[in-house]
Amino acid sequence: MRTPDSTTVRNLGILAHVDAGKTTVTERILYLTGATHKRGEVHDGTTVTDFDPQERDRGITISAAAVSCDWAGHRLQLIDTPGHVDFSDEVERALRVLDGAVAVFDAVAGVEPQSETVWRQADRHGVPRIAFVNKLDRAGADFDAAVESIRTRLGVVPLPVQVPIGREDGFTGVVDLVRMRAYVWAGGAGTYTEQEVPEELRDEARRRRRALEEAVAELHPGALEEFCADSALSEGTLRSALRDLTLGGGAVVVLGGSAYRDRGVEPLLDAVVAYLPAPRDMPPVRGTVPADPAAPFTALVFKVHATATGRMTYLRVYAGTIGKGDTVLDTTTGRTERIARVLRVQADRATEVAEARAGVIVAVVGPKAARAGATLCDPAAPVVLEPPTTAAPVVSVAVEARRSADTGRLATALARLTEEDPSLVVRTDPETGQTVLSGMGELHLEVAVEKVRRDRGVEVSVGRPQVAYRETVEKGVTGLLYRHVKQDGGAGQFAHVVIDVEPAGSGEEFAFVSTVTGGRVPQEYVRAVEAGCRDALAEGPLGGHPVTGVRVTLTDGATHPKDSSEMAFRTAGRFALREALRACGMTLLEPVADVTVTVPAEFVGAVLGDLAARRGRVTDQANRAGTAVVTATVPLAELFGYASRLRGRTQGRGTFTTRPAGYEALRG
Repeated sequence: MRTPDSTTVRNLGILAHVDAGKTTVTERILYLTGATHKRGEVHDGTTVTDFDPQERDRGITISAAAVSCDWAGHRLQLIDTPGHVDFSDEVERALRVLDGAVAVFDAVAGVEPQSETVWRQADRHGVPRIAFVNKLDRAGADFDAAVESIRTRLGVVPLPVQVPIGREDGFTGVVDLVRMRAYVWAGGAGTYTEQEVPEELRDEARRRRRALEEAVAELHPGALEEFCADSALSEGTLRSALRDLTLGGGAVVVLGGSAYRDRGVEPLLDAVVAYLPAPRDMPPVRGTVPADPAAPFTALVFKVHATATGRMTYLRVYAGTIGKGDTVLDTTTGRTERIARVLRVQADRATEVAEARAGVIVAVVGPKAARAGATLCDPAAPVVLEPPTTAAPVVSVAVEARRSADTGRLATALARLTEEDPSLVVRTDPETGQTVLSGMGELHLEVAVEKVRRDRGVEVSVGRPQVAYRETVEKGVTGLLYRHVKQDGGAGQFAHVVIDVEPAGSGEEFAFVSTVTGGRVPQEYVRAVEAGCRDALAEGPLGGHPVTGVRVTLTDGATHPKDSSEMAFRTAGRFALREALRACGMTLLEPVADVTVTVPAEFVGAVLGDLAARRGRVTDQANRAGTAVVTATVPLAELFGYASRLRGRTQGRGTFTTRPAGYEALRG
C-alpha cells in the first residue's frame, strides 16, 4: 500500500443528527472510491461502518467507525460518528483527532437538535467543515430552507455552491456554481454526466453565482480586491477564497444531493479534497508538534476496542513515523509499550501495513494499558497532548448478575466496557452495596448492558438505583438514663450513663461532648461511650437508615469498682442512644442534587413544570441570548429518567448537569 504524505491526506468525520443519512453518505463514498464493491444499506443491515449487531438491529450508529479510501490522488480517512445524543462523547473523541468534517443535514428538517450539538463540539475543537444537504429527493425537501436554517440556527455564513436540478422526486442533479456546469445522474452511483447548465436554470444559476461572489468578496480581502477591479471573480479566485474561508471558519460551503439515490456524492468528494485541510494545513498541536514524518513520533489514542483476537488501540499520528517492533512511551502511565502490528482499519476489518506516518489514523496492536486520551510518543522525546474531554454521566442504573457464579465475570465485563468507553462509569455504592453503571443516557446504558449480555454471555438484571436515605433528630430528649448490668459468673459488666440528645449544628453530622464532673465517669469510659454512640448511628428508628445531624451530651454516669469496663460503657452508649432516638422526634432525609438545565427560551415553561412535578425547588433562572438557564434543587430519587423526559419536552435541545447538594428533609 502506498504510504500517503501529509499533503494528500484528508482526516474527516461525518457529523449529523440521527437519521440525517451520515452512514449512507459514508457507504456511498466507499462504493464510489472502490473501497467496497457493493453498496451497503442501513435498512438491510449491510453497511460497512455499522458492523456491530446492535447497530444493525437498531439502525443507528453507536460507535465511531474508521474507514479509508482514495479519491483523486488523495487518501480520505473517514470516521462515521454517532448521531444520537446519548453517544455525543464518542463524537467528542473523534473530533479531537480530525482535521475536517462533513456536516450532513436533512433537506426536510434542516438543522436538527443533535446537528446543533455536534456543530458546537466541532467549534470547540476548531474543526473546519463543509455542509451537505441530504435527501433532496424526499417529499417536502427544500434546499434553500435548509441553508437558511444553517444560517439562523448555527449562526454561521452558509455559501451554497450548488443549485438543485428538480425538486423532491424529480431531483436529478445539481448545477456547480463555481464551474457553472451541471451534473446530472441518470442511473446509479458513478453514472453522472457533466453538461451545460439547463436553459431553464441559466438565469437562476447566474443570479446565484453573482450572490456567491458578492458574499465571498465581503468575507475575503483577496477576493474583494479582484471583485472591485473586475466586478466578478474568476473560478480560481473563487475556489481559493472558499478554501481559505473554510479553513479559517469564516463561512461554510454548502452542497446538496441524495446519498440514498447516489446523487451528489462525487461533487462532495471533490469538495472534500478542494476545501478541507490536509494535516499540514492545521496548526501544530499545542504549538509544539508539527505534522512532520521526520520529527519524533507523537500520537494520541482516541479509541480502544477489544476484539476476539486482541486489543486494538486507535490513534492519530501527529508527528514522526511508527512501525512494527517500535517501542513507545505512554506518558499518561509512564510505561513503555511495544508495537506488535500497525493496521489500516476498514471498520471491523484491518490490513497490516509496514508503517504509519504523520497525519494518518491507524490502529496498533501491542499496547496493553493505553486508554483513550493517552499520548504515545518517542521515549527520547516525551510529550503530553491534550486529551479529549469526557462529560460527566447523567443517568445511572443498578446492575447485578442473575447468577451469583457470574458476579466475577460481570465485574470483568464492566471493566472492559469502561476501558472502551470512558463516558461509562462503574462504581459500588458503599451504603447500598449495589453496582451502579452510569452513562450519558438511557439508550447508552441499554446498549452497554446488551453488550455485556451478547459479547460476554453474562445475564444481567437491571434496576433502579436505590437512594441512600438518612434520618435526623428534629426534636431531642434530655436526661435519658440507661443502666447496663450483666452478671453471668465471673467478672460482670456495669455501666450507668445519662445523655441528652438534640439536633446538631448546621453542617455537623455528629457531635459528642461530656459535662460529667467529679470523675464520676473516667475519661477512658467517656471515649467508650462516644464509640458506642457512633455504633448506634448506623441504624435509625424510622427505617434502619444511617442517622446524621445529632449532638449527644453525656451529663452523668456511675461506675462499679470491679465490673465497669470500656466494653460495658461502649455497650451502654450504644443502647442509650438507640433508646433516646426512639424517644426523639425524627425526620427522614433524602439526597438532593443541584440541577442546571439549559434550554432554548421557548421551552422554559415546560421545563419549570416538569421540575415542579419532580418536587424540584427552582433557585435561579437567567436568560442568555435566547437560551434559558434554570437552576433547581431536586430530590435524587426524582431524577431517574429525567434525561429522556427533558429531551422529549425540548425536542432534544435541552441539556442538564447535576452535582450532589447534600440532604434535605423528605418533602411530600
